[in-house]
Amino acid sequence: MSNSIVRTERWQLAPTPEQVKQMVRTEKMYRSYARALIGVVFTHFDQIVSADSPCAATERLIHGTKNNPNPRYKYFGRNFYKFPSYLRRAIIQAAIGQVSSFVTRYYRWQQGQRSKKDALPPTLNAVTNLHVVLYRGQCILFEGDCVQIKVYNGKEWTWERIAVVQRRQRHKLPNSKSLSPQGVMNHKGIFLAVPFKVTPPRMGKPEKVCGVDLGLNTIAVASIVSPDGTVTARRFFNNCAAGIDRRDKRLQAIRHKARLTMGKTGKLYKGFCQSIYRKAHNINRQICQLASRQLVDWALQEGATVIVLENLKGWRPKGGRKGSTLRQRFHGWMKSRLAQLVAEKFEELGGKVEFVFARGTSSNAFDGSGTVRRGKSNYALATFSTGKQYNADLGASYNIAARYWLKTIKPARRNHSGSVSGGSSRMEPRIPGLLCHLWR
Repeated sequence: MSNSIVRTERWQLAPTPEQVKQMVRTEKMYRSYARALIGVVFTHFDQIVSADSPCAATERLIHGTKNNPNPRYKYFGRNFYKFPSYLRRAIIQAAIGQVSSFVTRYYRWQQGQRSKKDALPPTLNAVTNLHVVLYRGQCILFEGDCVQIKVYNGKEWTWERIAVVQRRQRHKLPNSKSLSPQGVMNHKGIFLAVPFKVTPPRMGKPEKVCGVDLGLNTIAVASIVSPDGTVTARRFFNNCAAGIDRRDKRLQAIRHKARLTMGKTGKLYKGFCQSIYRKAHNINRQICQLASRQLVDWALQEGATVIVLENLKGWRPKGGRKGSTLRQRFHGWMKSRLAQLVAEKFEELGGKVEFVFARGTSSNAFDGSGTVRRGKSNYALATFSTGKQYNADLGASYNIAARYWLKTIKPARRNHSGSVSGGSSRMEPRIPGLLCHLWR
């Protein structure tokens, strides 16, 4: 893979109390400038977007120069003293994007493209939560464990040296290049969002793939499969038991409070157990981070250059009655988040992530013996028609990997999901792509 990708790190800063006041003042001025500019851009939107350079056309309206001594809107020159040109142009680009989005949405609403017939028209919101864009060399300078940032102290723009107390390792990689960061301030502190342009190393032709089945009881089950159907390694990723127990304990507390609050037929108020839901959600996110890192490291260790996942986009659970424990666990199942993290981490290391059709991977035996029966007391146990018992998630990971190979090696008859059909043109039930088809 030769195409570059962009990844963003968070660098924690340790400013002094006075520097914090200056950075807060700078952000307020930045957002005030953007709020005033959005109105100007909206008023002259047709003139701006039709110009050869929309940014230059906007600057002529608001910024006075020797060649443009009388701009139409002198408000910006009077109220934003010596505002840096790089910050001004960053705000102009953001304002044009904001107005363009509103114009597009409003046009669609006028054409009748609405979620509801009585949907209200979109509104232009000029109160934006923009973060200050710090251009390298102009607004920020990197000096080892410190950075110099240009801030507004209430009278003029000055440079302030701030210590960097926490960062990751992308700045040390030879194949990465840092881009212009953003200064972010929130309740967690002040930090820099530093993007890196990374060029992943090249990997050879796939010889092994890692098929992954995502589950509820076991976070993920993975297996390494060769093109001839040989399974060389397998692993259950369930090392986050402590995090799962902490999450389930909070979900149990929510169920207990719900029974006390609404009884059998009542309703829950808006924002019910919001803080507990937030904690459970954050624990889930941490579990996804740990599991994705373990999965990517194991796949590389076993020599896999492709990770294959099920395409679960739009999938909705059918099991479990309304309000049951199973339905609650399905609601908190972060399958998409885990797949996204695996793809981002593996692609950065030069690997590739593929998605295959999900139906039939768990319900069909990998040896081709037909549909399996799932245990009632232990749903993870699958019984084949031959009487053989096997882990359902592990068998599904075999079939997921096999579908990638069936799609790649292009057998004589297959459909888009990797299924195999007969040679005639009449309608026949297709056999889902399974591991046994690689053995043949």
